[in-house]
Amino acid sequence: MTVRRNQVAPTKFNVNAHLPFQLRLNDFSMAMQDLYDFFHDVNTSLVERGLERLDDMLRPAIMSGLLSDMLTASLAKHSRTLTINCYFNGHPDLVVQGTYPDNCVKAGTEGVEIKTTRKEGGAVDTHGAREQWMCVFVYKVDNTTEPARSREPMTFTEVYLGQVSTGDFRKNARSELGTRTATLHREGIEKLRQNWIYKLKE
Repeated sequence: MTVRRNQVAPTKFNVNAHLPFQLRLNDFSMAMQDLYDFFHDVNTSLVERGLERLDDMLRPAIMSGLLSDMLTASLAKHSRTLTINCYFNGHPDLVVQGTYPDNCVKAGTEGVEIKTTRKEGGAVDTHGAREQWMCVFVYKVDNTTEPARSREPMTFTEVYLGQVSTGDFRKNARSELGTRTATLHREGIEKLRQNWIYKLKE
């Protein structure tokens, strides 16, 4: 079985997008391709051993966490001014180099928070309403096609990057054991979508 290597579609980027912190569209393209190449290499090795693809092994929440961490690392590698926030669970994920001591901050404003979701349009839960630049990568995973060897590789379908404020969020109801979260409300998500970076389908 041959595992297909996914490719970023260069014509699907928004050349009119506003990019802060000296980001370039090519930074996003290279970061996404880094992940496509990683999944191709890992899945090829797994399938050759008769094992399931990584896409099929991971639960959705773990998959999203893995993608977020990898995109953060890859964007930091390709970006001219951004680096990984070294504070464990600090905010944002990427900070402007030299802005905070040792590039570590528990809660900062100079940088970009990275989120991933399977929800079309980029709606994603956060741990709280903040003033921030938020980047949301929307992806899809084929876990249903049979036989499994015919399944499509993980694919990024949309990318958004917007500057949002605390007033753009609604707080979500919390169960007795749940963690409080916040999600962009209708006007907030529209603000995010206005500055789209990548759309595989128009």
